[in-house]
Amino acid sequence: MHATLPLLQATDFPPIRRGRLDTLQVNLGYRCNQSCLHCHVNAGPTRTELMSAQTVGHVLEFMRNARIATLDITGGAPELNPNFRDLVRTARTLGVATIDRCNLTVLEQPGQEDLASFLAEHRVEVTASLPCYLEANVDRQRGEGVFEASIRALLVLNGLGYGQPSTDLRLNLVYNPQGPVLPPDQATLESAYREELAKRFGIVFTRLLTLTNMPIQRFGSTLVSKRQFEPYMKLLRASFKQSNLEAVMCRSLVSVDWQGWVYDCDFNQMLGVPLALRGKPRAHISALTRADLADNPIAVLDHCYGCTAGQGSSCGGALG
Repeated sequence: MHATLPLLQATDFPPIRRGRLDTLQVNLGYRCNQSCLHCHVNAGPTRTELMSAQTVGHVLEFMRNARIATLDITGGAPELNPNFRDLVRTARTLGVATIDRCNLTVLEQPGQEDLASFLAEHRVEVTASLPCYLEANVDRQRGEGVFEASIRALLVLNGLGYGQPSTDLRLNLVYNPQGPVLPPDQATLESAYREELAKRFGIVFTRLLTLTNMPIQRFGSTLVSKRQFEPYMKLLRASFKQSNLEAVMCRSLVSVDWQGWVYDCDFNQMLGVPLALRGKPRAHISALTRADLADNPIAVLDHCYGCTAGQGSSCGGALG
């Protein structure tokens, strides 16, 4: 795999600083039942990194002390971590809104037969990857049979009340482009998703989130192999919008890796660029306080143009 960090370190991206911390994004490990071409985590079935129960305990302690409003759980497939359910239960007991970034097909994995019911019982918001409403496009990006399995999972979630206007069970779908292009207009694409999924399968959902593919890990390596890395970076830089700087997720979020080390965002985590505090090269969640983060400078590299290009992109979808 081609390393993209050396290609991103020289940057003229504007300096930015942290605002009020609202969200703790926790990566429970890189094990996944899929190996998607666009994956910026390089997750897959052979990855062994999983957050331990001890580190989950540090995460929960920080959440209590810092009065975190939202816990955003990601991976890999975070549900494959044996500590996933304990983390969800405790977070919900603390009154913390909880998001599960789910690949949908994990609902059909052995031992996960009751996963959808568990998520519904604990009122967990599900944010699920579905990069297209057409089978061929999804299977090309995520693997053969993934589309059909995803549709089955969405029908199960709908049956439990997810995405239904009469419940508070939020079901968000996530779109990634097929290649080195910016996502289309989020609102327009959401309308198309609603129409196609309802017409063909009777599926409903809460929101569609469009995400820009980041030039790192598996996707970045593919760009290098196809000699598309520099053209893609030129596109991101040319599409930069100053107004998006106010809403980038790193202002209100910190990302925690499977070992408990803290980063300004999930993308910096995958590049190995840690959050630095008071001259220390990196910070661990067990030794972090909310006050430490106030107005702290954010580590920026050239991939940050991915979050500020066009309509903007974050874990919550388009910014503008």
